[in-house]
Amino acid sequence: MHSNPQVSVIVSTYNQPEWLSLVLYSYELQNIKNFEIIIADDGSDWRTKQVIYDFSVKSELKVTHIWHEDNGFQKTKILNKAISATNADYLIFTDGDCIARQDFVKSHFNLRRQNTVLSGGYFKLNKSVSKYITNDTILTEKCFNKNWLLEHGQPKSFKFNKLTTSILKANLLNTLTPTKATFDGMNVSCYKADIVAVNGFDERMQYGGEDREVGERMMHNGVSFLQVRYSCICVHLHHDRPYKDGETLRFNKQIRNQTKKYKKTYTKFGIKNQL
Repeated sequence: MHSNPQVSVIVSTYNQPEWLSLVLYSYELQNIKNFEIIIADDGSDWRTKQVIYDFSVKSELKVTHIWHEDNGFQKTKILNKAISATNADYLIFTDGDCIARQDFVKSHFNLRRQNTVLSGGYFKLNKSVSKYITNDTILTEKCFNKNWLLEHGQPKSFKFNKLTTSILKANLLNTLTPTKATFDGMNVSCYKADIVAVNGFDERMQYGGEDREVGERMMHNGVSFLQVRYSCICVHLHHDRPYKDGETLRFNKQIRNQTKKYKKTYTKFGIKNQL
């Protein structure tokens, strides 16, 4: 267990213990080990705590569980607490339903640049494939294998290119993709100092664009964004989104519009709450 990790991986979760167990296992298999895991838990019940404990006692990785009581969607608050708890200068943000390929942490770390956010993507598994994912399919990397995924019900798509193992192809596709590099909390990394400088996530925001908004403040503050969606690979397990809410989305959009209009670089509702 490293006391001075090079990277802190922040994994956000809420009451998905089965998925989280698989995700944590994918980090046990990473081909570099000098990183820590910070679980940003938005109020999960005892089952998630048990999954984290069971993993921690077997793993050499340092795992820290940051939790607060369930009071609705407060992901931005728990993420700010997680940022404050990190021990590394470099941070990777991801979700508890995104399984990391074995080169995920190494790729983010090797591609890092000063004053730059690395914007990754994810390959979305459908419902039928997701139920076949086990520790064994992660260990053997079958869940990143096009043929295995097709055999188990994943439809054919250009998006299979997101699972490439060719560095040359990945670099070419990263350059050519029309997808804008943004701060997407499922797969993104940056220096801790750059996100702390804008005071982290805006804690007023609920589901819908809350990660994009912090990225917009970082851009206004002079941070560059680099597309790495074909280099830093994870697969996203299928689940429904019952927490989507039209009124909340409109409220979040108002905050984002203000951030864009006034080119805001800082929020008063972040890590250091000034109210």
